[in-house]
Amino acid sequence: MKTKQDVIITGGGLAGLTAAIHLSKKGLKITLIEKSDYPRHKVCGEYISNEVLPYFLWLELDFLQSIPQQISSFEFTTQNGKIARTTLPLGGFGISRYMLDNILYEKAISNGCIILKETVTDISFENDEFSVKTPNQTLYSKLVLGAFGKRSNIDQFLRRGFITKKSPWLAVKGHYSGTIPNDQVALHNFNGGYCGVSKVENDIINICYLADYTTFKKYKNIEEYQKNVLYKNKQLKSVFENSTLLFDKPLTISQISFDKKQPVENHILMIGDSAGLIHPMCGNGMAMAIHSAKIASELILEYLSEEITSRSILEKKYTTQWKKHFEKRLIMGRLLSKILTNKTLTNLLVMMIASMPALLSQIIKQTHGKPIEVN
Repeated sequence: MKTKQDVIITGGGLAGLTAAIHLSKKGLKITLIEKSDYPRHKVCGEYISNEVLPYFLWLELDFLQSIPQQISSFEFTTQNGKIARTTLPLGGFGISRYMLDNILYEKAISNGCIILKETVTDISFENDEFSVKTPNQTLYSKLVLGAFGKRSNIDQFLRRGFITKKSPWLAVKGHYSGTIPNDQVALHNFNGGYCGVSKVENDIINICYLADYTTFKKYKNIEEYQKNVLYKNKQLKSVFENSTLLFDKPLTISQISFDKKQPVENHILMIGDSAGLIHPMCGNGMAMAIHSAKIASELILEYLSEEITSRSILEKKYTTQWKKHFEKRLIMGRLLSKILTNKTLTNLLVMMIASMPALLSQIIKQTHGKPIEVN
């Protein structure tokens, strides 16, 4: 006799764990499948907008009583020494994925979620039911959430369009000790990419940058690339030279694709980066992943209570909601990325910001959302 769960979630990052907590809070039986252990470090900017706070309070996440690192200001620098600063409209906080993912994992466990350390080898949909295979078992459910991140073997057997294309982007992240403003997230532009710098818990500096692989491959290693390319930005050079790497070596991830993805594939509701990779220029990927989990969870609850009367209506509603909240932000992120990887356009943008300081604040508002409403 096969055992069914109300919902199976494939992937245990921010989106997957948030959805597991939300749905289990409402009494559903949830199985989440994640191939890696907790806690662990991940390549991520580790700044999160305060727009998530009302939702985190509703999820009863205790760590909010002592938010690790409050962030209220933004700095942008160019390779030729131009600097622009503004106050963040909502503000935010810095927290490592090592800490946040583990907090969410422990909350999901305490809510009664089953979390399996497995690798998904296949997902099939037949007779209005999913079967999800791992090397050790097959699980069954009426609903599956795809939360497996930027790039996965699941994308391959689902034959998603972007997976067959090579991407020019790679990302590098490290934690450092050093001195930077506590309340500031900075974005430093360099030839072929840009680097985010901000503090997380325990006075740790997170440095995470996106680099063009064509530029990167000219150098023997990360250290040589940083000294020959990133150090051309004097502000960024100063950050690196006055900081000490806390990892044995930086973390890297390659083949990062910003191509458009579908929010629903083979009847799977995609959340977080599985639905569309949130461009680092949005500066807010963590909040957007969490918000997408909320949208999917609320619609699943309506579907299981028969307020939504069919799977096709569920999928249409999710697609509509996803586009409503995120499509414009992703478009803005892609546009800003094109500008900031072009020296002439970057200089023009900074000149405009210098003459109209309020412009930078308006750009940030276009890439951030409003506080997430909880009914």
